[in-house]
Amino acid sequence: MKRALVTGGSGDLGRAICQRLGRDGLHVIVHARQHPERAVAVVNAIRTAGGSAEAVTFDVADEDQARQALVPLLRAGPIQVLVNNAGMHIDAPMAGMSGMQWRQPIEVCLHGFFNVTQPLLLPMLGTRWGRIINISSLAGVTGNRGQTNYAAAKAGLHGATRTLALELASRGITVNAIAPGIIEGQATETAFDAATIRRLVPMQRAGTPDEVAALVGFLASEAAGYLTGQIIGLNGGIA
Repeated sequence: MKRALVTGGSGDLGRAICQRLGRDGLHVIVHARQHPERAVAVVNAIRTAGGSAEAVTFDVADEDQARQALVPLLRAGPIQVLVNNAGMHIDAPMAGMSGMQWRQPIEVCLHGFFNVTQPLLLPMLGTRWGRIINISSLAGVTGNRGQTNYAAAKAGLHGATRTLALELASRGITVNAIAPGIIEGQATETAFDAATIRRLVPMQRAGTPDEVAALVGFLASEAAGYLTGQIIGLNGGIA
């Protein structure tokens, strides 16, 4: 049974991704940072549905903490599917943005990608099969007012995705990113009303976590073995 690690696995989107991978027959390692009880709830849901899962808690932005948490996981064998889903944003116009507000999304979204991915690479390379899927954002493609920090982090993640894909392609490991637009969830409900969504999205609705999870499931499968180095927009037709 292949093993998958999903960072940020206890949130709205992470939960859907974890449950999809569990249904697809992977052993899912559900990551959380502040709320381990939510990760345990996702684990229990996967197990109740007949899948296999466990929980892990650490801060992806802390390199030492991430490495220490990954060591015991790797003792059980390589992790061949990695979904870098952990992220955060602190929105402010750049003219009024503090240094902390600038750095924190970059530390989580971009440095967190390195802190989790790098320790998993050599064990994954030894199997000559792997799937690395980075959850990005439309903001990293088009920009978004009030999100210079977040957009910079996600755009940096796109460059890392393409370059790591080149480094790993000959070893049977794919690296791709999904850039969702407006997706249903707690954050979306507070930021967008229905009329705004209809105006912004050609499909006139928000996407669902399950739709993102379905794409993750495909990218994690054998069928996606020739697809790598791509930033895939999942946004209901936003240009």
